[in-house]
Amino acid sequence: MSENEIARKVLGLSLEVHKVLGPGLLESAYKECLAFIFERNGLQVEKEKPMPLVFENVKLECGYRIDLLVERKLVLEIKSVESLNNIHMAQILTYLKLGNFKLGLLINFNVLLLKHGVRRVINGYISDL
Repeated sequence: MSENEIARKVLGLSLEVHKVLGPGLLESAYKECLAFIFERNGLQVEKEKPMPLVFENVKLECGYRIDLLVERKLVLEIKSVESLNNIHMAQILTYLKLGNFKLGLLINFNVLLLKHGVRRVINGYISDL
């Protein structure tokens, strides 16, 4: 499955979770529900995936963790904040760079319509849906 196919499936399932739970819960609640529904729908998912920093050929554990890594290809960063800001964008860009991933989704669940809380990050370029 390509990154784009995975992203489409993830977005559809994320919409289902948002419809049921709505905005206003903790990030951890959305993360657990997403991991559950992804696995139930046949997607392989890793929660809190450690992302080491390689410096001078040495792996250093610096505390970086990807919220959800789907099918070992798609980085999914979950937020439940008033609005996304530059630090959130920098965070997902860092994960893409450190893991050499092509595609990431930054999703803020604290919005009335989920489409207003989704940012797609492709090879360092950020776009709205």
